[in-house]
Amino acid sequence: MKPGVRLKSVVCDTEVMVIRGGGDGSVECGGLPMAEVRPAELGAVDAVFAKGTQMGKRYVDATGTLELLCVKPGRGSLALNGVALQIKEAKPLPSSD
Repeated sequence: MKPGVRLKSVVCDTEVMVIRGGGDGSVECGGLPMAEVRPAELGAVDAVFAKGTQMGKRYVDATGTLELLCVKPGRGSLALNGVALQIKEAKPLPSSD
């Protein structure tokens, strides 16, 4: 996956942009692999991956090699090879004394 690629869910409205892509694997939303083109008919969201996505949030894997930016929210949650992605925490700003 190259940075800048947009991926669309095949089960809901979720769309993400790849910020940092590394390694091999399948980016999934709602339990099914995402695609660059949304199909005419959407599939069903897997109940295990139905926590939803939040617009403007960055999602990362446990190793930090994959980072996705949610550009359109939906009902499905994001995963890499079946392992749920987490929302990236914001870095604290330095104090200005």
